[in-house]
Amino acid sequence: MKNKTILDNEELKLLEAIESNDFIDSPLKEQEMIYYKNHAKYTKSLQEKRQTTIRFAISDLAIIKSKSKELGIGYQNLIQVLVHDYALGKIKLNI
Repeated sequence: MKNKTILDNEELKLLEAIESNDFIDSPLKEQEMIYYKNHAKYTKSLQEKRQTTIRFAISDLAIIKSKSKELGIGYQNLIQVLVHDYALGKIKLNI
């Protein structure tokens, strides 16, 4: 199967310049470098994990642990995936 990557106009122009050997690399200005470094730090900080405490009914936790064993993953990882998918809107709750 071929990888079908979709490029925007800026990326297409850059690719054309590289392929035709017309690309000229120019270093970033100091302000641009600071901007990108700050943006990278912020993006990285969003990936950090923070320990928290949550209380579950013993029966619910037993079910989660059982299902995680069936999947071959740890129960904490299963809970993380469920929370992450809910945060992204991949899972909807029926309350």
